[in-house]
Amino acid sequence: MRLVSLIPKSAMPASTSDYYESHARQFFDDTIAVDMSPLYERFLWRLPKQGCILDAGCGSGRDALAFRKRGYKVTAFDASPTLADLAAAYCRLRVEVMRFEDLEWHSRFDGIWACASLLHVGAAELSDVLFRMAGALKPQGVIYASFKYGQGERDHNGRRFTDLNEAGLTALLQVVRSLEALETWITTDLRPDRATEYWLNTLLVRTESKCPST
Repeated sequence: MRLVSLIPKSAMPASTSDYYESHARQFFDDTIAVDMSPLYERFLWRLPKQGCILDAGCGSGRDALAFRKRGYKVTAFDASPTLADLAAAYCRLRVEVMRFEDLEWHSRFDGIWACASLLHVGAAELSDVLFRMAGALKPQGVIYASFKYGQGERDHNGRRFTDLNEAGLTALLQVVRSLEALETWITTDLRPDRATEYWLNTLLVRTESKCPST
């Protein structure tokens, strides 16, 4: 079953896509060695062993490789063709070039990993993107997502960000009824030069037994 398209042609602003395409190598080099293992453990213990994970907006492919090494079946995509090529070479997986609004899977994944990727979706499109992600999950499947901690939309160095805090997440989930927060917590950025930046992390579970689409 294909999910009904509910969102505009692009949920990510063109300027943000252009940024990652022109800065792909720099972004790859800056993020590939960041140790994300504490976040992996909070996510993975909720999934079945050797389950199916979608790395949504996989960037460098760092996390896709980590999950594959742990025995999970990994599907990955990124909106930047250059980053997708770099990630594919690194994690030795096929990496699709696609955007969140292209999601059409139905009840396929045990978990979706959206690490620092949904934060580039416009605030007006976030609920519809989460709706599509919920449809791609199996019942009781889990999403990990992270956002810069804050409120509202902003432009920074050529990229558009949608910041989120606890109140914003609560409001979002009042719209996306097929998802429920399991836990939410705040961390500092794991990159040493950004230790003063804060992130909102959340684990969301698909609560409906049927696909939330028609």
